[in-house]
Amino acid sequence: MNRREFVGTSLSAAGLARSTFVELPVPYPPGPSPRQLAWHELEFYGFLHFTINTFTNREWGDGDESPALFNPTAFDADQIVGAAKDGGMKGLILTCKHHDGFCLWPSRYTEHSVKNSPFRRDVVKEISAACARQGVRFGIYLSPWDRNHKDYGRPAYLAYYRNQLRELLTEYGPVFEIFCDGANGGDGYYGGVYERREIDNRTYYDWPNTWQLVRDLQPSTVLFSDAGPDVRWVGNERGIAGETCWATQNSADFAPGHADVERLNRGDRPGTNWVPAECDVSIRPGWFYHQHEDDQVKTPQQLVDLYYSSVGRGASFLLNLPPDRRGRIHENDARSLREFRRIIDATFATNLAAGARVSASNSRGNGRDRRFVPGNVLDGSRLTYWATDDDAKTPSLALDLGQPRTFNVVRIREYLPLGQRVEAIKLDKWENAEWVEVAGATSIGSCRLIRGPRVTTSRVRLRVTQAPVCPAISEVGLFAEPA
Repeated sequence: MNRREFVGTSLSAAGLARSTFVELPVPYPPGPSPRQLAWHELEFYGFLHFTINTFTNREWGDGDESPALFNPTAFDADQIVGAAKDGGMKGLILTCKHHDGFCLWPSRYTEHSVKNSPFRRDVVKEISAACARQGVRFGIYLSPWDRNHKDYGRPAYLAYYRNQLRELLTEYGPVFEIFCDGANGGDGYYGGVYERREIDNRTYYDWPNTWQLVRDLQPSTVLFSDAGPDVRWVGNERGIAGETCWATQNSADFAPGHADVERLNRGDRPGTNWVPAECDVSIRPGWFYHQHEDDQVKTPQQLVDLYYSSVGRGASFLLNLPPDRRGRIHENDARSLREFRRIIDATFATNLAAGARVSASNSRGNGRDRRFVPGNVLDGSRLTYWATDDDAKTPSLALDLGQPRTFNVVRIREYLPLGQRVEAIKLDKWENAEWVEVAGATSIGSCRLIRGPRVTTSRVRLRVTQAPVCPAISEVGLFAEPA
């Protein structure tokens, strides 16, 4: 094995003794790419469903809508991005073109765009610029189904779609994600003719060559679809990952728009590819703004619950915020999102494991372990992780808090560059001079949040109960939700 010299003193806020000349565990494949590691760091970001549907009070347009209908009265890109940032979002994905084919930028390849609307401004440019100003990542959704274009369903359409993708990837700055949902044909107003066009969503779009275009133009962009290749759909639009949710899947079994939703929800173990889940859901019943839904915005507590069922299960949380007909995020949506962030910030502001005395043992109970070894960290900080001897697959890690602490949330993270190694864990509290089991979980990955009744104890123990290889745990944190 490779050997590196390192002196480690902490696992997040809790630390073991110093250790030097540690052996690094061999990665357990498949593992994440650098662009996937950067995506994992985001955890919570937003979707902006905003197009001509906003002004027709519909969810899907037919493609026959006049560009004259698109005319927001008080469009404010900074207000939109600011509302998302105030709610804790680290990125925004804009519906640059939905299924109706209307483009929010003045594409040189079609007349069906903002350039022929009364508004005439480049919405994509203004949102991407506002994101850059406010330190929010910018992403795009370019529907592959176009109910307006004359060539949809024919081979010539692919050149049109890729030309528009090239515009978005070369003229609007860095793009952190492209959302590809495999929307695939049906009725439309194709080139001025009402008819139905069917396609084979497994072959028609020739996704491998489209994805290669993205790789060539912006190698750091992650690609989302049922098949990845970087991020997968979670299998529902309710924002809920499986209680067991692996970051791996057998991508050869899937195609955009063609997948087993139960497998998407849980992932595949073992899996051939690292393709973590993205949990999409709207803050309202619909994806586009409808005035009659102003009093149906999800409550802050509902958003908190969704956070635990997405980020808390190793996936990401993609929450839709639909701008209204003014071109702003409605006050009700913004208010709920701000309160959601207040609750999350209050919960995770204080790690009650900070300063704990940590002891570790492997399954043989001889106290030997790798202690903490250095990590390749994206944000520039110096993280560490705990790992055991290679043959110690069911070790434990005990935290002595020094005094009784009350918590109801435990956060556990694996060190992702070494793969998803742990399959099951148990948590114990110290009570009446013995260990008492209080919770358990399966997949961990980038983040596992175990949330339950409040527990008061002076000692906590994490037990790895099932793993094919030795663990590599980068965080064990204890937190309390505000009363």
